[in-house]
Amino acid sequence: MRVRMTRKWTAPTVAAAAAVVATMVVNPTLGASASAPQQSAAKAKAQGAKSVIFINGDGMGSAAREAARLNLAGLDGQLAMDKLAASGQLTTTPHDPKAIITDSAAAATAWATGEKTYNGAISVDVDGNPLATLGRQAKVNGKATGLVTTAQVTDASPAAFFANTANRSAQDEIARQYIEVSKPDVILGGGEDWWLPKGTPGAFKDKPAEDTGEGSVGTKGNLINKAKKAGYSYVSSAKQLDKAKGGKLLGLFANEEMFQQRPEGQGDVYSPVVDLATMTGKALDTLDKNKKGFFLMVEEEGTDEFAHSNNGARVLQSMQQLEKTVALARAYVATHPDTLLVVTGDHETGGLSVEEATDAADESGDGISAEDGPFAIRGSDRKFVMDWTTSGHTSIDVPVTASGPESARFTGKHPNTYVHDVLASILAP
Repeated sequence: MRVRMTRKWTAPTVAAAAAVVATMVVNPTLGASASAPQQSAAKAKAQGAKSVIFINGDGMGSAAREAARLNLAGLDGQLAMDKLAASGQLTTTPHDPKAIITDSAAAATAWATGEKTYNGAISVDVDGNPLATLGRQAKVNGKATGLVTTAQVTDASPAAFFANTANRSAQDEIARQYIEVSKPDVILGGGEDWWLPKGTPGAFKDKPAEDTGEGSVGTKGNLINKAKKAGYSYVSSAKQLDKAKGGKLLGLFANEEMFQQRPEGQGDVYSPVVDLATMTGKALDTLDKNKKGFFLMVEEEGTDEFAHSNNGARVLQSMQQLEKTVALARAYVATHPDTLLVVTGDHETGGLSVEEATDAADESGDGISAEDGPFAIRGSDRKFVMDWTTSGHTSIDVPVTASGPESARFTGKHPNTYVHDVLASILAP
């Protein structure tokens, strides 16, 4: 991973941030030196929080984190996301008259607004009334805002922070609201299809071989052109993203998600045009210039989508990219002690457990309930399997870890609306 952003962070932080990232990414079992977090904590206590980096491993429950820990860090290792100072749990139940298991829309609405709602709702209450969102509130308070995701940029989780709609499927309307209403400074991810009218392909052609069902479907006109007229620089490749200079930035790097979600060996592909860490680095590089601070929402979608397909290999690959991104964010926080970093998941997907690879008698069957693997444990000749129980979401509590000012508030068990309470105290005091 190239960490381009460090050359533009303020001069005293460049060497320290680059060193921390290199250590965390090359060897996930190590982190920053003991003195750096202590110094950062002291500074943070004195000056309080100004910025927030909120990272969502979509569908990431405790078992996904444990599988990634074994695979990436080893039996006695730790992930960067597990090294954060504070640790707790979040419940995820929605207020849906027909369901007790949340979807991403209701879960993200709880984060973004502090209110529980029905599945499919994007920051509207149970009666369909729009709610105030953290993204817009942060902007009103003079902070820069941004979203980064390997899903469509208009998918449920990022949308809840910057839009209001009764139906998460209205992704072209969500895109319109981004440009005309909430105006995030940085928008990076997939989903070009929703920004262009049907029959108007953009940088990514309609009906590609890997998924002939993809193609432009927007109903709100050419929103890419509207974004350009609104002052956004538009990019669609890694090279263009690298060359983009400050200001408002829109980057769309796929027709839909930045991968192909399928069961293992059935056309599953995880090879984003730009990886999550690179997009996050560019976003931080851009938002960092705002003296009043910023709010950045970051999401790895593959952790959920591949879990829906019970595809353990791709879940682990997605977790590796998420882990690199957390390491990058952690390095930023180490040199910017006025920044709160939070890592969590909106819900658990797959009913996953991590089991011994040697217990053949415990094989749970074929299809949805099959065991997946075995997978290697780093630094060991031992292996583990991932055992799925569903292709859907579950109500299992999700872990939350955090560092920086206000991070201690995440200790203990809380409803997912509590995320809003903490973030609002920084972004919308």
